[in-house]
Amino acid sequence: MNWMSDDAMDHLRRVSGHDESDDSYGPRYDVQDEIARGGMGTVFRAYDRKLDRVVALKVLHEAQAGASAQARMMQEARILAQLEHPGIVPVHDVGALDDGRVFYAMKLVQGNRLDHYVRDRPSLRERLRIFERICEAVAFAHANDVIHRDLKPGNIMVGPFGEVLVMDWGVAKILGTDEAATMVLEPGSPPAAAGEPGSTHVGTVLGTPGYMAPEQAEGRVDLVDRRADVFALGKILGELIDEASTSPPRRLVALQRKASATRPEDRYSGVEQMVNDISRFLENESVSAYREQWHERAGRFVWRYRAPIALILAYLAVRALVLFFAGS
Repeated sequence: MNWMSDDAMDHLRRVSGHDESDDSYGPRYDVQDEIARGGMGTVFRAYDRKLDRVVALKVLHEAQAGASAQARMMQEARILAQLEHPGIVPVHDVGALDDGRVFYAMKLVQGNRLDHYVRDRPSLRERLRIFERICEAVAFAHANDVIHRDLKPGNIMVGPFGEVLVMDWGVAKILGTDEAATMVLEPGSPPAAAGEPGSTHVGTVLGTPGYMAPEQAEGRVDLVDRRADVFALGKILGELIDEASTSPPRRLVALQRKASATRPEDRYSGVEQMVNDISRFLENESVSAYREQWHERAGRFVWRYRAPIALILAYLAVRALVLFFAGS
């Protein structure tokens, strides 16, 4: 079913940064097909005639054409334009359709969503390396006082060469700015309790049930900070762990539980601390979220230095054999 009128589609095809009466330029973007649809806008694949490339064009829904939605879409474009990082999709252009709706053009991302990527059964180590890159992109945004507020596997893309992009910053917030504590659901979406799977909330306080921190789901705007994104990352990590191993290491489980703790003060204070623990786990080192027993430390030491230990044991065995036969 076509959700847009023919006139609206014509508007999309006529998007241009130039006067349409100037035939030497023509329409800048030739809309090709729909890629994705969210609560505020739809993303189309489009050909940029001016720069001879294919881009993604995000356009505000006709039903969301009010001033507040226009402002939020424009803020999303500005936030992305300021977050220049390999893990965050770059914005190329911004403008408005003939009917006044805001649009912006961005890099067309190739690859799979994180939840689709894991269907190929990558190892736990591969998953954690991907997760590290997700955390690095989010940490960069946090360093620039931006929180995402809707981190989930569907908003993360994994490219064919292992590149990772954190997508859909439409509900991001710049820390220190004021927002009204309102919450509006997508049309036709029933209310969902915090922690339950469901539709994305669209409005001032936003997120996806199941990934929203409790304070975010309760509309406590004053308490929503970087630790809300840490909570969502903890939930994502939990899914990656559960699907990769039936008995994950205790250090990793403790790390995930710390990130997704109910109380903000019990979580990692920032993404940097969380990704540092992930890196330490991958290097077979201790992590801050778990207090090891002596035998666990010993086992980790043996595993980390297993190659030189094996060589030493082999040398001692050979020496013992030499001494045995020499004395016989």
